[in-house]
Amino acid sequence: MSKIINERNVSLPSSVSAEQVNAFIEALSDRFPNLNFNEFQEKIMQSIQLKDSLSQEQFAKLCILSAEERICSEEPEWSFVAGQIFVERLYERAAQSRGYEKKEKYGSFEQLIQLLIEMKIYNPELLEKYSSDELIYLESLIVPKRDQLFTYIGIVTLAERYLAKSHTGNVYELPQERFMIIAMTLMMNEPKSKRMQLVEEAYWALSNLYMTVATPTLANAGKSYGQLSSCFIDTVEDSLRSIYDSNTDIATLSKNGGGLGVYLGKIRSRGSDIKGFKGISGGVIPWMKQLNNTAVSVDQLGQRQGAIAVYLDVWHKDIFSFLDTRLNNGDERQRTHDLFTGVSIPDLFMEQVETRGDWYLFDPHEVQNVMGFSLEDFYDEQQGDGTFRKHYWQCVDHPLLSKEKIPAIEILKSIMISQLETGTPFMFYRDVVNRLNPNKHKGMIYCSNLCTEITQNMSPTVIEEEKTVDGKIITVKSPGDFVVCNLSSISLARTIMDGVLDRLISIQVRMLDNVIDLNQVPVPQAQLTNQAYRGIGLGTFGWQHLLALKGITWESEEAVQYCDDLYEEIAYLTIKASNKLAEEKRPYPHFEGSEWASGVYFERKQYNSLQWQQLRKEVQENGIRNGYLMAVAPNSSTSLIAGSTASIDPIFRKEYSEEKKDYKIPVTAPDLSPKTTWYYKTAYLIDQHWSIRQNAKRQHHIDQSISFNFYVRNDIKAKELLDLHLDAWKSGLKTTYYVRSTSSAELIDCDSCHS
Repeated sequence: MSKIINERNVSLPSSVSAEQVNAFIEALSDRFPNLNFNEFQEKIMQSIQLKDSLSQEQFAKLCILSAEERICSEEPEWSFVAGQIFVERLYERAAQSRGYEKKEKYGSFEQLIQLLIEMKIYNPELLEKYSSDELIYLESLIVPKRDQLFTYIGIVTLAERYLAKSHTGNVYELPQERFMIIAMTLMMNEPKSKRMQLVEEAYWALSNLYMTVATPTLANAGKSYGQLSSCFIDTVEDSLRSIYDSNTDIATLSKNGGGLGVYLGKIRSRGSDIKGFKGISGGVIPWMKQLNNTAVSVDQLGQRQGAIAVYLDVWHKDIFSFLDTRLNNGDERQRTHDLFTGVSIPDLFMEQVETRGDWYLFDPHEVQNVMGFSLEDFYDEQQGDGTFRKHYWQCVDHPLLSKEKIPAIEILKSIMISQLETGTPFMFYRDVVNRLNPNKHKGMIYCSNLCTEITQNMSPTVIEEEKTVDGKIITVKSPGDFVVCNLSSISLARTIMDGVLDRLISIQVRMLDNVIDLNQVPVPQAQLTNQAYRGIGLGTFGWQHLLALKGITWESEEAVQYCDDLYEEIAYLTIKASNKLAEEKRPYPHFEGSEWASGVYFERKQYNSLQWQQLRKEVQENGIRNGYLMAVAPNSSTSLIAGSTASIDPIFRKEYSEEKKDYKIPVTAPDLSPKTTWYYKTAYLIDQHWSIRQNAKRQHHIDQSISFNFYVRNDIKAKELLDLHLDAWKSGLKTTYYVRSTSSAELIDCDSCHS
């Protein structure tokens, strides 16, 4: 792991003189003794001599550019040099904005809070909850030297997107202050007797880059605007009012920075009847067009357009037109390029694909009218047997129910064609998801979220009554389960190599749980669902980084076994932490009747050791705080901040450029060295079946799901991609995310789920 080298002070020179410049470069070279600064120094001095005068800002930019040019796989440490100079620029700017001596690096923490509250950027609660003495103590805990942990791309990403600035863009907040504000915010309602200790622990976890919080929490904690949760999942009922109400809710959440997953499987298909008039319905595509417009027009806090994934069942009559919506050719009136797509797939469909059997498509509205049930409300309780396939075959055999017969493989071909061109649809294996749902006593899971890692109970919100009372309109709704995901992630490489996993997870689960109570979700049914299940998603990133440091080859039995062992340990510590919270604060409201309460969850996982049996007993006796616990998100931007590899993914290249609208920065694989380079095999060279094997082990211990990508070459044969999907399904994966082809259009990650 990259460590802080030494304590020698590195400050930008107050004047750009040869003496001060040389002293500055000497201090840098002392901090990075493995690098040769001779050429760097020569270039800086030459540039200074060519200019009549050089401001401190121009000098800093020159130094950063010179360091940036040297970042490469042979000398990756130049990224820390550029990062350190960038940090020094931040110190200078913050001192100027806040009016303190720049040599202090960090100014008065209490004054910062007061200033930003006056500017209506921070929430006044920070001063209401914490006394002046407490703020002075918390300032004493801030460790500026931890800013040395950032790579250049890491600190640029943090500074440009997350540090609090004035409305005119002036720097006020510094990196360690952002971490402390997050810690203070997430712990503000804890009992005063232990609150300061908990803030200290949360700051320790964040400032050492042992973990990252999700993008909305990282950006909005402590501020007077925005919410803290990552993304949401809505279920749309088959009615005009439900469709438009859902669109309003989606727009509201998108405005506040949330990513959305939307289940459309209940909506009637094209050509269905409306009020008995045959062939009238336009199907799901017109409503997708409406959502597409919402995604584009209601952007996320002014930073990017909204991000929405829509899911449809593979037996829905509109499935083919749905699969075509992101293609680059065909009728543009039937395209929704700004939506992401996902397909809900039962075991039976995959069986029919494998045996080259037939598949039947239905209109959900007609199924409800003729059969008296909704096909999507069932799943197979046992592998190869269950209520879904029984109801499905009843629909096939019913003489009055219209249906379309098609070879199952033809649908999967359309899925794969779309995946190779656009990266989507995502795959949602509904039977295994619902079989493993620990809260099946309270509902059903129809789809996943935008990034495919969240699987929680869902149901539509229904209007029961609307009336006028004393000149006011009163709407009474029966709230459905509108899923909310609250995410954070462990930096595996740093945490495991430093041996702090147990300590970290204990504080991390508490931080996530507190997000639920602090957050004010602007959609009431989502707020109610959040409180009822108290679902969280503790995840990980830096898997390949960890393998490289440990000298474990990706395509090996050792990696598969290590994945199994590590994620079992993470699961144990996460469940234990939630159990301890339940003892302290009470279990989540739907605990009784759950598989946590019955112990079935532990039986299914075959957690039979004495340690697990003891934990099972404690959970059954004292409960668990969170109905859903673990989920592995994509977290590519936050893993950049933490200086590691994204999620569970392999790297694209050992050396590449991170390109955004305002910059292009060279990046190397973390801790790249002659020793680790052999273990950084790049994504498109890895046999994806080894990745599936690892993920099957990982999925066994994760109660929700995982953002799991396939990396394939653009010349992959159809049978090879088909084999990957069959392998993923047979291996018990709940979801798969993008098919990242070397020829795909640019694939956009869900920033909301970055954690």
